[in-house]
Amino acid sequence: MLLTSALVALGATLAAAVTPLELRGNAFVNPDTGNKFQIVGIDYQINGSAGYNPEHGYDPLSIPEVCLRDAALMQALGVNAIRVYNLNPDLNHDACASIFNAAGMYMLLDVNSPLVGESLSAFEPWTSYYASYLNRTFAIVEAFKNYPNTLLFFSANEVIDNPETVKHVPPYLRALTRDVKSYVAKHSDRKIPVGYSAADVRNVLFDTWNYLQCAIDGDEDDISRVDLFGLNSYSWCGDSDFERSTFDDLVDGLHNTSVPVFFSEYGCNESPPRLFTEVASIYGPNMTDVFSGGLVYEYSQEDHNYGLVEVFNNKSAHLLQDYRTLAGQFAKLDFKELQGASPDRSMPKPPTCSRSLIRTSTFNSNFTLPDMPPGVKELIDDGISPKPSGRIIDISDWDVPYTVYDTNWEIIEDLAVQPLDDGEVNRPGTNTAGSSDSDSDSSSDSSDEDDENAGFSLRPALAIALGLPAALLFW
Repeated sequence: MLLTSALVALGATLAAAVTPLELRGNAFVNPDTGNKFQIVGIDYQINGSAGYNPEHGYDPLSIPEVCLRDAALMQALGVNAIRVYNLNPDLNHDACASIFNAAGMYMLLDVNSPLVGESLSAFEPWTSYYASYLNRTFAIVEAFKNYPNTLLFFSANEVIDNPETVKHVPPYLRALTRDVKSYVAKHSDRKIPVGYSAADVRNVLFDTWNYLQCAIDGDEDDISRVDLFGLNSYSWCGDSDFERSTFDDLVDGLHNTSVPVFFSEYGCNESPPRLFTEVASIYGPNMTDVFSGGLVYEYSQEDHNYGLVEVFNNKSAHLLQDYRTLAGQFAKLDFKELQGASPDRSMPKPPTCSRSLIRTSTFNSNFTLPDMPPGVKELIDDGISPKPSGRIIDISDWDVPYTVYDTNWEIIEDLAVQPLDDGEVNRPGTNTAGSSDSDSDSSSDSSDEDDENAGFSLRPALAIALGLPAALLFW
């Protein structure tokens, strides 16, 4: 079994399996190939936001054996990115970051948590904008900035989530973005983009996007501009289509974006079982010129029933039907073509900030931002203390040490992460652990029946009828 203590003792660094991406206008770009990168991701927050408690001594990226289990299952799907919401900067994340890096997956990281003093207030933001809060957000940057697979930081998530929150939040949201970007610029060896993850509240969505992407005084290097814009959207429900889901409205409204736009959450569950038919549109010609992919909500089954995988308190796991359905949709994608497109040479420039960009009368369109709170400039200039630090480390064993069951409760054999070569990014068919020699590559063309069982091609063991209770905490 892989032990945390053993991992800490193994200090040899490894070459990155993934290449750090760059921003070029409204696209994530692989600097080695010059191609636009499409996010094919999953939101990863085991136990949900309510399960985060620093006193527990763990977070979603602090237990190596669990990360091995989940990285192997997501690698089999073809996932190339994960979003992680609630992180403790005081913990060591080297093993988990190294595992996901070797599995060919980037990390999109929130700097906030749901706890008081660790996020920006939606109704009275000035009461939550102070030095100790920013010290905590800077600590997340310090903890993750050295991992090559850290793709970006979200400075906030859904702070503007109803018409009331537009009255005061916008200037504070830009100020917070300014502060986090300033810290990254001062203390990171590479430029890691910082942006916002927005709720899909249509009457203020496009105003929020315009307010955050515009350039104050026309300065394209304005450090308070977001580098990217994520969207948490659940408007595609059941067997919908591009128009009925209003995805067409999103493309029309965001078509001239000057920053990368992508779904930071998607996957409506109003009409179960989920079909994930939106995958074909998100990665099809209707959307890829504007959107840079997205992340399915969510990996683990929680109270709201969005999970792909059910996890238990003994750290075993059970694949749900949504996992298989999503695998079938991902298997239909041509990943070579999807990740081989060149970014648009004539990328839109950011608009100059002005009140005329804002259509909602109650939206705060003041572009004079709050000053940094007392002491924050010194934190940015000198760096926080103590500084968490992360690095890629050697992993001694890639085999998953826990039992994982397929949808029919048959055990998945030989489950392991498949480390990739330098510069490789994960795609369907990369991980064939658990498959027999005669099994076909899941990335190839398949029948509808094959699509339903895409992902792992299992070598079934004894079917076990278990009476495990659902939705237990696995920690």
